[in-house]
Amino acid sequence: MATVSTKRINKELADLNKNPLAGLTIDVNEDNIYEWSGQIKAAADSPYKGGTYHFNLVFPKDFPFRAPAVTFKTKIYHPGFDEEGHICIPVLRDQWKPTVTIPAILRTIQDKLNNPSPEDPFDPEIAALLRDNKTKFLSTAKEWVKKYAQ
Repeated sequence: MATVSTKRINKELADLNKNPLAGLTIDVNEDNIYEWSGQIKAAADSPYKGGTYHFNLVFPKDFPFRAPAVTFKTKIYHPGFDEEGHICIPVLRDQWKPTVTIPAILRTIQDKLNNPSPEDPFDPEIAALLRDNKTKFLSTAKEWVKKYAQ
């Protein structure tokens, strides 16, 4: 018997298959629908252009009442990501609501990746560099794209 969470995950997956997001692919673990892996190709106008970023998305058993966990596997020089690949997005933390859709979360993650901001950072040092020396920030981000995201 399908649970509320598996029904919702299947619906979200069907929505993504019907309306895929440009620059983003999702693969569902064949043995466990609660585990997804994905890739985001950075936008052409992003500091991370040319990079492909791999991530895992794991749904809790009580989804949609708790947010999924998102962890990036590709290193990224970004103020909104920590060294372990966690992303700083309020909707995945304290602003989660059961009505939030997975396509909306994925669009938010894409936007966060492509548009780094010094606001609400996971890494205050990178945020300070972005704010105070954008040229150096962009240079370092570009180096990391070449080193980790190609």
